[in-house]
Amino acid sequence: MADVARRAGVSSQTVSRVSNGDAAVVETTRQKVLDAMRELGYRPNSAARALKRGDFRAIGVITMGLTSTGNVRTLDALAGSAARAGYAVTLIPLDAPTQDNVKGAFTRLDELAVDAVVLIMEVHLLDAAALTLPPHVKVVVVDSDATGRFPVVDTDQRQGARAAVRHLLGLGHDTVWHIAGPEESFAAGRRAEAWEAALREEGRTVPSVLRGDWTPESGYEAGLRLAGEAGCTAVFVANDQMALGVLRAFHDSGVRVPEDVSVVGFDDIPEAASFIPPLTTVHQDFARVGALCVDAVLRELAGETVTGTRLVATTLVERSSAAAPGARGLES
Repeated sequence: MADVARRAGVSSQTVSRVSNGDAAVVETTRQKVLDAMRELGYRPNSAARALKRGDFRAIGVITMGLTSTGNVRTLDALAGSAARAGYAVTLIPLDAPTQDNVKGAFTRLDELAVDAVVLIMEVHLLDAAALTLPPHVKVVVVDSDATGRFPVVDTDQRQGARAAVRHLLGLGHDTVWHIAGPEESFAAGRRAEAWEAALREEGRTVPSVLRGDWTPESGYEAGLRLAGEAGCTAVFVANDQMALGVLRAFHDSGVRVPEDVSVVGFDDIPEAASFIPPLTTVHQDFARVGALCVDAVLRELAGETVTGTRLVATTLVERSSAAAPGARGLES
């Protein structure tokens, strides 16, 4: 900085003001300082400036791996919203949901200097009764099952599942079968609970739940079982990747979609419109979730007390995989 000041013929304080974007610096002086910076190859030390301001313009994210569709798309949306607000994102992925791992991630983020942390994980999976986080850290949690002093943002899992079931019943199906996600998953549990509740509210038979692990392979195995169920005319699948496996299983078994069985998924992944047939599914607005997370972070950093849960509505996207019951339904 002293070298730049000598080259430009100004004080070090003026160089500092130019580096920090001070609008009060006369334009001709600013240009002389910028020219001197270019000539000397000087770049302001952003870390030092951040320490001085106490503002790092960075948001830490702790998440359980990067294989889950919801986690990846939430992270992508959050990073985009953060960038538009002038913040960078520092990611710490965990391989297991333990208290020690979470505490270690917070320690690491503290060393990397972030202003706040977004926790993208189902906190009930932690191996302790309660989640304890550093009291001085601004935190936002993406998990609508979370409770406590931190603001929570998530999509409305129950609303989406109910919409899927009601759509299939509205098409004329007597009941709806369900392929759920893993038992330990909060999202899978809420979707299954809403599926069952929607059927009971309409006085319909509740078939036995089949379970998968979110993968197309597990959906394929479940689909082969349902292909042999003569009374099955409609299936609500807990995510689109399993639904893809179901579609292949039905195809391999000679079961037509939607002529014999209607299929509805959940997530609305980008490929869902290219399935054969294009998949009717529940759209999760991950962009809105990311924007609300960043909004909550910025409000906390501004000194506001932010609490409570904000649920983002889902939307049923109707394509070609669901229709009124066909010959199979009449036979049953």
